[in-house]
Amino acid sequence: MTNKTKNIALLVGFAIVLFVCYQFAISKTLNIKNRYNSLRHEDGLFKNTPKQLALLKQKQIYYDSILMSNKLDGSSIQNSLLKVINTFAETENLKVISFLEPHAHLNNDLIIKTYSFTLEGNYESIIKLIHVLEQRTKFGEIINLHFEKKKDFRSGRYYLQAKVLLKSFG
Repeated sequence: MTNKTKNIALLVGFAIVLFVCYQFAISKTLNIKNRYNSLRHEDGLFKNTPKQLALLKQKQIYYDSILMSNKLDGSSIQNSLLKVINTFAETENLKVISFLEPHAHLNNDLIIKTYSFTLEGNYESIIKLIHVLEQRTKFGEIINLHFEKKKDFRSGRYYLQAKVLLKSFG
């Protein structure tokens, strides 16, 4: 055998030994190291569990206070909205002509509900109610407000009706 063939055989043998070492020792060591790092990370998460629980309880108290300040108590948004509209209608001489079931639409894992209701009364009272709904109660945003002047043919008088669409998330 010549020196050249001996060197080639040595390089091929060295490559085979490296491959076998990688298969039996190095790859298993790297897998165990990765598993150790993931378990260590999970252990760190479990050590913070009491701290996270206390933080979540504080967040719950905070969000409950926001719901109460925006007049969204434990009942549904629809009931709360109807309650606010009715109490305002009593004080401002408005009539709630219709309050339809909300239309629900799913958009990117977010439920969007659209509430439709019709009011009858004077322009200023209706605008005040719209302001209260958008600015003070945070039920959602008014996406459409359609005023219509109608005539009562029995009495011959005109009255104003407003059809309102309110969009709410959640």
